[in-house]
Amino acid sequence: MTISSYESLSHSKWDCKYHLVFIPKCRKKVLYGKVRKFLASVFHELASQRRSVIIEGHMMQDHVHMLIKIPPKYSVAEVVGYIKGKSAIAVARQFGGRKRNFSEEKLWARGYAVSTVGFNETQIRSYIKHQQQFDKDQDYCEKESFQEIVNK
Repeated sequence: MTISSYESLSHSKWDCKYHLVFIPKCRKKVLYGKVRKFLASVFHELASQRRSVIIEGHMMQDHVHMLIKIPPKYSVAEVVGYIKGKSAIAVARQFGGRKRNFSEEKLWARGYAVSTVGFNETQIRSYIKHQQQFDKDQDYCEKESFQEIVNK
């Protein structure tokens, strides 16, 4: 990685990338069809409002994977909370009048998993891109851990 690949703020150079995973409340399989298509653009727009960039992302039926670049002036918790909160409101407004019961409080579970990317970006991008294939190839209980896949 060269210094030219780093972003700049007024007094710093930075390259802060994170692998982020979060789930819908109660692992409901709600992230499909129209909701999935709608959320893709919403996530990108909300990230840009915090000067963040989603480099790679994939929505499974019951969880979301993202490789996201967040400037050091924002905490990871702040950006994740913003994206989850505002996207839940957007889904509730878009799909709330239908049979499904979407509301701001009920779309996303409270927590999330995050890890720093460092220089493994290529492996993590591949993992996120091929997440659906990993799920098909392996039994849920017998899946390799994320760390085992990255270290291959």
